[in-house]
Amino acid sequence: MANAAGVQKTLTFGEGGSAAALAALAVFAMIVTAGAWTSAYAFHAFLFFAGSVLAVFAIFNRYHARPAAPAPEMLDGRPNYNMGPVKFATIAAVVWGIAGFTVGLLIAAQLAYPALNFDVAWLNFGRMRPLHTSAVIFAFGGNVLIATSFYVVQRTCHARLAGDITPWFVVLGYNFFIVIAGTGYLLGITQSKEYAEPEWYADLWLTVVWVAYLLVFLFTLKKRAEPHIYVANWFYLAFILTIAMLHIGNNAAIPVSIYSSKSYIVWSGVQDAMVQWWYGHNAVGFFLTAGFLAIMYYFVPKRADRPVYSYRLSIVHFWALIFLYIWAGPHHLHYTALPDWAQTLGMVFSIMLWMPSWGGMINGLMTLEGAWDKLRTDPVLRMMVVSIAFYGMSTFEGPLM
Repeated sequence: MANAAGVQKTLTFGEGGSAAALAALAVFAMIVTAGAWTSAYAFHAFLFFAGSVLAVFAIFNRYHARPAAPAPEMLDGRPNYNMGPVKFATIAAVVWGIAGFTVGLLIAAQLAYPALNFDVAWLNFGRMRPLHTSAVIFAFGGNVLIATSFYVVQRTCHARLAGDITPWFVVLGYNFFIVIAGTGYLLGITQSKEYAEPEWYADLWLTVVWVAYLLVFLFTLKKRAEPHIYVANWFYLAFILTIAMLHIGNNAAIPVSIYSSKSYIVWSGVQDAMVQWWYGHNAVGFFLTAGFLAIMYYFVPKRADRPVYSYRLSIVHFWALIFLYIWAGPHHLHYTALPDWAQTLGMVFSIMLWMPSWGGMINGLMTLEGAWDKLRTDPVLRMMVVSIAFYGMSTFEGPLM
């Protein structure tokens, strides 16, 4: 097949490789569905089968609909940004946010009115609570971070997102993980680890998606037209890399069988507790702090139409935050079997975290120097300033406690 210019249309490596891998996954998932030991696990295996089949059809349908030539990197002398995945993740964030907050309202009502814990197992507080926390943090927050990182890295690098199929695999694959995780909580499939409840097969899928996410981000940075890497991208990269390390370390497990959803964590006892809170605290530190500081460093200066107050402060507080946060996990384990030296280490580093945390707050607020009058007329900028102020208060509360 050729277009008007005579360019021969062929499957790209991304299209062909993705279709082949997903077809193989569909066959594997069909086998697991047939042999699953429980109906809940069979349901999840079927979701993998159906999702893989639909993805293969979508790839070939897109292949037939697209022009023969690949999407140009530049159009009329300007970067041809890939905004499709950004828009999808943005809409998904809104949908998951509404869902997560609604579940939060329900479980709050269940605490006040126990009669609302219905006899239906998947509607009780024990299963709905992790659904709420994961929906708000990982479904809502995760889609916000993916959408903004794909937007910001393109704009600050003046380059189109690396890859053609891969950015779509990242946003769709991540949201498929959210579906598997969320339905797993309701069905009682969980490894009972705070913020890391999904079982081994969901964790494996997320690992593949996250590696693809890292590669898209890195290769977009590699082909940047700007000589310098803007500070927001430092924070995004720290978020992506550290979450990958935390996810693999905390979820290292041995499955009972490919036909069973059950697995056993390789850590045990107090070592398991230490690894869990190394993960749990740094999910807050890198998912909910570094990633969202990256958002601040792009959108606040952009909205205020002012440069970042201090580029030097941004680099200093970045490296201080990255170094200190990773040690603070033991403060979740005071007065436990964890050795005293480890508890003290976590406490000391948590107090020191006050300084780099406020470095980010100060840099964000002082960026409005000379533009404070805009707060009277710009409600978006007003909300950004309030959010930075609340960030400052919450990062004071933590070290104080």
